[in-house]
Amino acid sequence: MGEILVGTCSWTDKALVAGGWYPPGRRDAEGRLRHYAERFGVVEVDSSYYALPGERNSLLWAERTPDGFVFDVKAFSLLTGHPTRPAVMPDGLPADPRDPRVLDEVWARFAAGVEPLRRAGRLGSVLFQFPPWFRPGRRAEAFLAECAARTEGWPLAVEFRHPSWWEPDRAEGTVALLARYGMAAVAVDMTQSLPSSVPPVTPVTSPRLAVVRFHGRSTAWGTGSKEDRFRYAYGEDELAEWLPRVRAMAGKADRVHVLFNNCCGDAAVRAAQTMIHLLDGTRPSAAGVPRARSAPSSPPSPDPRPTPARSSSSSSSRRAAG
Repeated sequence: MGEILVGTCSWTDKALVAGGWYPPGRRDAEGRLRHYAERFGVVEVDSSYYALPGERNSLLWAERTPDGFVFDVKAFSLLTGHPTRPAVMPDGLPADPRDPRVLDEVWARFAAGVEPLRRAGRLGSVLFQFPPWFRPGRRAEAFLAECAARTEGWPLAVEFRHPSWWEPDRAEGTVALLARYGMAAVAVDMTQSLPSSVPPVTPVTSPRLAVVRFHGRSTAWGTGSKEDRFRYAYGEDELAEWLPRVRAMAGKADRVHVLFNNCCGDAAVRAAQTMIHLLDGTRPSAAGVPRARSAPSSPPSPDPRPTPARSSSSSSSRRAAG
């Protein structure tokens, strides 16, 4: 049985910081991360989607967390085909993913930014969350092939946001495509009432890692404000539905990351705490929540240092420290 790590998709969300979950004396950058890491085993870094990650931040994160704690780092927006603000581009480079020079530089900066985590054995995965317009086809397959070539040796996870990837007549091909590159398919929980809803399928495409991201079940997904999209409090029965699926995934992968993205107030940390207790068969305690695992294991060893290729191909392929 693989190891199951539970956490949230941010530890610095403004609503969480302002909501009182962090106790007095632990509300600075270092205190927040240490408090979080005492309760959970994994966290997603979403700030790296909005701006390239910095080496110093990654080094501080590794120093402030215990052995065995890992970070899932979300890929920078330009690297997943999302619109990118020119203001966050390095050295005044244009936000043009069709320019090979721009792509090479951005990939190099991203690799350098996550290197301290990788070197410390704290890089749980790099998450490529593709936009809703990223549909199956030759261009998408070429994009994935380039991502794989540039990230050889990295633990990768892929979330598709167009439901056609997991339609019954295409799902087998999607599984084979991700497995070819050793990319972990991200399972999602979200409302199933929208045309854009991705079904809660749970394929395991990498023996190293499987990932589940709980987005909440708001019907404002994709249209409302951030608060509207993520304002959702999971009930215990809704989380219990996932226990057999998560355990089945753990039977096929060395690690399963269960991450809550309903980051509105303290809803995500509360859901994560409940999930830990459901997996362990324990009851919540007001004294706090231990970092629970399904089975003991040693901290991961770093992979060989990745050396992203500086490709000349023209195909395009929340915030500071704590």
